[in-house]
Amino acid sequence: MLELMDMISELCPNGVEYKTLGEIATDIYRGSGIKRDEVTEEGTPCVRYGEIYTTYGIWFDNCVSHTSVDCVSSPKFFEHGDILFAITGESVKDIAKSCAYVGNEKCMAGGDIVVLKHKQNPKYLAYALSTTDAQMQKSKGKVKSKVVHSSVPAIKSIRIPVPPLEVQCEIVRILDGFSDLTAGLQSELQSELQARAKQYEYYEYKVLFDNDNTKMKLQDLCTVNQGLQIPISKRLKEKGDNCYRYITVQFLKNKEDEQYYIENPDPNVICNKDDILVTRTGSTGVIITGVEGCFHNNFFKVTPNELVDKKYMLYLLRSNYMYSKMLAAASGGTVPDLPHKKFYALEVPVPTIDEQKRIVDILEKLNDLSNDIYADLPAEIEARQKQYEYYRDRLLTFKEAV
Repeated sequence: MLELMDMISELCPNGVEYKTLGEIATDIYRGSGIKRDEVTEEGTPCVRYGEIYTTYGIWFDNCVSHTSVDCVSSPKFFEHGDILFAITGESVKDIAKSCAYVGNEKCMAGGDIVVLKHKQNPKYLAYALSTTDAQMQKSKGKVKSKVVHSSVPAIKSIRIPVPPLEVQCEIVRILDGFSDLTAGLQSELQSELQARAKQYEYYEYKVLFDNDNTKMKLQDLCTVNQGLQIPISKRLKEKGDNCYRYITVQFLKNKEDEQYYIENPDPNVICNKDDILVTRTGSTGVIITGVEGCFHNNFFKVTPNELVDKKYMLYLLRSNYMYSKMLAAASGGTVPDLPHKKFYALEVPVPTIDEQKRIVDILEKLNDLSNDIYADLPAEIEARQKQYEYYRDRLLTFKEAV
């Protein structure tokens, strides 16, 4: 850091010049569409815009996808040092995510990608474009049909500090080292999370299934109600008297998205907070409790009989072992569906009620311990990320030259 400060004092004593990307660019242009079915394992390396969000970080040196030049009309290429921007996205927060290509092959840029050519340090530009200030400038994208778009003019207007190349290289050296350290710490914490999850799964299986208890089919232990399906046109937006929230699988993704209500539904399709719901389509085998409302037929409401403790049934159905069994029993292609007859046919161990309650007590204590660990480790991962972002933003904030 002292070396960097000395370098800044020597090379830019009056401050650092800020420039727009339009001023920095030697060329800037959009890529050309590459369809999903045109992606191959071999051929010309290429990047599709979604991969910038899901696959690549600040920089990358190899493409995960390839295609044939013959498949793309008016192919557009990028090379070592170019910056790629994804100009279509699902949120204002992430729009125009960018990365630097530091590989040596000539690659193709897919549609909804903007390629920036320049004479700066590519990694420096990528770091500068990831700062909080740069992201605020990027977030001025326009929302259209729930998709956020940016554009070449919007990209060209982004303004960042441009110190001399020697300063850029030193900043890259420092941030690369700090990024590696942060990534290493986060990887260790993620590994710890995975190890704890496997440990819990091991004990869960030992307690619930690795025993000589009598096996019974679910049809002898519970009843399921399959909910109802109501067209959107018959659902209510406003909650009134005798109305119940309408719960669909979408509820699992974002509870705030579920704003429909049903008036005077059949009492059999109403669930209370302690009822067990099993998703039967899409996310087959996901078990939820704690919701109230009228449920869609993409759920089963499971009601245990006198042979099984309700909490014991909940732990059985929530287990990773039963999840795999339900998924295997599901039918269908891209969207699995679990028929109630196949659900009923699944077998589970059934000890005495007293033994079931003892098992529940063990699992609740183990679950509490695991939850404490799960709460601490993600918080630590987030803290490391925030520490890195703070350090990066401070390092890339300069006195502006007048």
